[in-house]
Amino acid sequence: MAAVEHATIAEAAPAPRGMLFRHARMQRVAALFLAPAAAFLLVLIAYPLCNVLWLSFRYANLVDPSTVGFAGFDNYDTILSDEEFAPALWHTFTWTGLSVAGEYALGLASAIALAQPIRGRAIFRGIVVVPWVIPIAVAGLNWIWLLNPDYGLINSWMVRLGLLAHPRDWLGGIDTALLAVTFVNVWRSFPFYTISILAALQAIPPDLHEAAAMDGAGPIRRFLVITMPHLKAVSLTLIFLHIIWTAINFDFIWVMTAGGPLNSSQTLPVMIYKYAMQDHDVGAACALASMSMSFMAAMFFMYYYSVRRKGAR
Repeated sequence: MAAVEHATIAEAAPAPRGMLFRHARMQRVAALFLAPAAAFLLVLIAYPLCNVLWLSFRYANLVDPSTVGFAGFDNYDTILSDEEFAPALWHTFTWTGLSVAGEYALGLASAIALAQPIRGRAIFRGIVVVPWVIPIAVAGLNWIWLLNPDYGLINSWMVRLGLLAHPRDWLGGIDTALLAVTFVNVWRSFPFYTISILAALQAIPPDLHEAAAMDGAGPIRRFLVITMPHLKAVSLTLIFLHIIWTAINFDFIWVMTAGGPLNSSQTLPVMIYKYAMQDHDVGAACALASMSMSFMAAMFFMYYYSVRRKGAR
């Protein structure tokens, strides 16, 4: 009893003054080391974001300095009344949804294949990363040549195999341009899923599969009951990150189609670029960028609080 009371008094006693001093000193040193990173974030991220939000409520034109002043919600009204906004929004959802779904499916399949004990596995693991390391501009230009209806290898092979009666202009068709760019984006981005999911697969204890197999569970049953639950965390993180990365992706579509033909592959980032660099209407471009940023921020907070809620449970 006396020992318990002594321990309780020791726990309730204040920390020594020297310990508090060392703790405060460590905090100052940590703040000093974090200061460059904080300044970097403020100058290169926080300030531009705040400036975009500020300009979205003002008139601003790149070629007409006299176009200045407070605009209120006029820039947002310009965006919402633009007849190209609704199709661009739909194209953004289509481009993002199909890309993320295709990347995850192909990444999961390739990760499972590369996790098997096959000969030359290390070589295949190195080859699968090649699309990811190719710069987007280089990959886009190469696929423009491959999909060309006159001398492209893709059309030539498909005609020889009997899949097409004649070459098709995949990037020049209104109904195929967005799907073709989406296919190329899936081809380039799925290795990131492969690497991440492969790492998660290797962390699954093999004893679980062996025990399930001894109990009579087949490969599909073991995959659904053991593998997928262990991949849940990494899968949700990958999907969430790539939804954001794909929705704001500009360079792939711009390099391959520039939003054409007839705006059939135009997404919101391409529309922002056209507002700013072709129409020179910086205010409207910032308004559309602010709307996109607000949507992404809302998605982030929804994901963050759902994860916190599940963790609390």
